[in-house]
Amino acid sequence: MSVIAFAKNWEGKFKKSTYELVSYAKDLASRLNTQTLVLSIGEVDESELEKLALYGADRIISVNDSRLNVLSSRIYAEVISQFVRKEFATHILLSDNNSGKAISPRLSVKLQAGLAAAVLDVPKSLEPFVVKKQVFSGKAFAYVQIDSEKKILTLSKNSFGVKENPSTAAIEYFTPELKEDLFKIKVKSEESSDNKIILTDADIVVSAGRGMKSPDNWKPVEDFAAALGAAVACSRPVSDDGWRSHEEHVGQTGKVIAPNLYFAVGISGAIQHVAGVSRSKCIVAINTDPEAPIFSVADYGVVGDAMTVLPKLTEIVLNGE
Repeated sequence: MSVIAFAKNWEGKFKKSTYELVSYAKDLASRLNTQTLVLSIGEVDESELEKLALYGADRIISVNDSRLNVLSSRIYAEVISQFVRKEFATHILLSDNNSGKAISPRLSVKLQAGLAAAVLDVPKSLEPFVVKKQVFSGKAFAYVQIDSEKKILTLSKNSFGVKENPSTAAIEYFTPELKEDLFKIKVKSEESSDNKIILTDADIVVSAGRGMKSPDNWKPVEDFAAALGAAVACSRPVSDDGWRSHEEHVGQTGKVIAPNLYFAVGISGAIQHVAGVSRSKCIVAINTDPEAPIFSVADYGVVGDAMTVLPKLTEIVLNGE
C-alpha cells in the first residue's frame, strides 16, 4: 500500500498546485502509515525534481521520455496505471486542474477505482474512506464515501495549502511499456500567448464586469493586473457581449477559479458569478453601488468608480506603497 501523487509540470517546471498536492499526499500517507510516492511524467531536470522532496516526497519517480512532454490523457493514464500496479498503490492523487480532470476518469476505469473529484480536505475517516467536497456550485458540501480498494482523488486548488516537510528522497526512473499505437495521435503545433497568465493557475485575478460600461474602458483593468502580476477575467455578460474573450469568463458557466486574491470590479455579484469564485481566499469588490450583492461575499469593499479607483491602486502597487 502506498500513496501516489501525479506531479504535473509546465514546460519542465512545477507550480504551487503541484507542491500543494504533494503536501496533501504526505499528510494522507502519514495517516495511512505508508510512503508518499511522487510521479513526474516528461522531461524535467533533476534540480526541479529535487524540489518535490521539500514537501514530503519519500520517493520521486521520473518518467523521463521526450515523447511525453505534451500531455495526452490517454497516454498519461496508461503510464500512471502501470506504475500504480507496479507499486500496489491504493491511493492515487491528482490536482483538480485541466490535466487532472482529463486523466482521472480514464484512471478510474483502468484501475476499477472509485473517484472523488475536487476534494477540499483530508479524509474525514479512513475506515470507511470519506472525503469532503463542494456541490451545487459551491453552495453546499458533500461527504463522499469510496469503498473500492483503489481510490482516486483530485484536490481542489487552495484547499489544503503548501506545507514544507523536507525529506531526503532520491530520484528514481521508471520506464513504462508503451505501444506505438498510443502515439498515433500527434500534436503537430502548439500556440501559446506569451506573458499571459492562465486563469485557473493564477494566484491573483482581476475581473471586471459591465460596470466598466464599455470595452474601451478596459485599460485600467489590464494595467492594474499587470502591476500585480495577475490574470485578467470577466463576467459572463461581458463575454456574451463580445467585450472580452470567453476564455476569460469566470463563474458557474465559465471557469471556476480559486485564487488567493480576487478583485471583482464593476461586477454586481449574481449568484452564478459568485459560484465560480467563492473559493477565493480573499475577495475585494469595487463598485459604485453600495447595495451590490457582491459586497455581501467580499472580504473588502471599495465604493467608487473603477475608472478612478483602479489607476490609484495601480500607482500604489507600482510605487510599492
